[in-house]
Amino acid sequence: MDLVAQLHRAERRRKARAIALTVPLLVFLVVFFLVPLASLLVRAVENPEVADALPRTGQALKGWDRRSQPPADAFAGILDDLSAMQETAEAGALARRLNSEVAGSRSLVMGTYRALPLGENLSPEQAREKLIEHDERWTELPYWQAIAKNSSRWTPDYLLASIDLRRNAQGEIQEVPAEAAAFRTILGRTFQMSAVVTLSALLLAYPLAYWLSMLSERRANMMLILVLLPFWTSVLVRIAAWIVLLQNNGLINRFLMWIGLTDTPLQLLFNRVGVIIAMVHILLPFAILPLYSVMKSVPPNYLRAAISLGSAPLAAFVRVYLPQTYPGIAAGGLLVFITSIGYYLTPALLGGPSDQMLSYYVAQYTNVEVNWGMACALGGVLLLTTMILYGVYRKVAKAELSLG
Repeated sequence: MDLVAQLHRAERRRKARAIALTVPLLVFLVVFFLVPLASLLVRAVENPEVADALPRTGQALKGWDRRSQPPADAFAGILDDLSAMQETAEAGALARRLNSEVAGSRSLVMGTYRALPLGENLSPEQAREKLIEHDERWTELPYWQAIAKNSSRWTPDYLLASIDLRRNAQGEIQEVPAEAAAFRTILGRTFQMSAVVTLSALLLAYPLAYWLSMLSERRANMMLILVLLPFWTSVLVRIAAWIVLLQNNGLINRFLMWIGLTDTPLQLLFNRVGVIIAMVHILLPFAILPLYSVMKSVPPNYLRAAISLGSAPLAAFVRVYLPQTYPGIAAGGLLVFITSIGYYLTPALLGGPSDQMLSYYVAQYTNVEVNWGMACALGGVLLLTTMILYGVYRKVAKAELSLG
């Protein structure tokens, strides 16, 4: 019995040591990955500006049908809420949020805020008269509908806008006008460009990884240093180098004109061609390394045996060698694709307006528009579509394994 107890204690100590070793990694993942991710998803549906700034107004508008004139209590509520604001920044945040719904809200809110007080101890009817006397736009329904629609702290509006949908004044979901619809096109462009980059990187990486796997270990290590060299160079420096190479008077155009392939410089910069070239160059090591690691594990005897049994070299390669490298192709392709869909700097510097990916607009809403809700919604849509594609990849990979 003592021996059994000692074995149990030793097993518990072993498990405790294993858990203790994984705790730092788990804490790191929670603090630096899960918490920011959860914050992004929460901010994508959070709508605090109007709810925090106009609580009395939102309460007064709860039973409003959004078609008739708002009740007098709403006019009194907005006067009380604006008067309660301690800083101009609070009114500015409210004005920006409402202005994103109805143009002109900024001047209406800020003009009313600066004109306060409009009176003391006003009844709801007097508050209505004072507000309309100050600015007749307070009689217009769109401004009140925007306040009512955004008076809830949680909203699907940002997520709907990120897929070109919206809620109308009555809260019904509908398509945005054709001239305002953009994000579905941008999302499709993001995945299309990422797919082209991934395919191009794999086509270049496969023969290079195969050649590396055929070298001796010493020579292969030397070549791998050259493959990894881009990792030691700043992305900004590499993009600047491509600007020098791809410009009309750059080395590539001068070479093409020198060998007679073209009489005039090709437009390789500030368009999709330049973006694809630079992204493939930057992401190529992510495709080479998984392929190389898989190819090194494939016994070369298999290919030689197939040829010795009468198979043509190309047929032996396709039927014997290529299927054994599918895990490397899948891993490299997935790594390049997931990395490329989040690219911002390369398209921003080398592409034109029609070549920007979704990450550009996330940065635009974060840094220029200061609309964190919309930025987080776009990030959430990108995350969701990426997870769906990854789930499809996992299902296809499992199906292939089961068939194999």
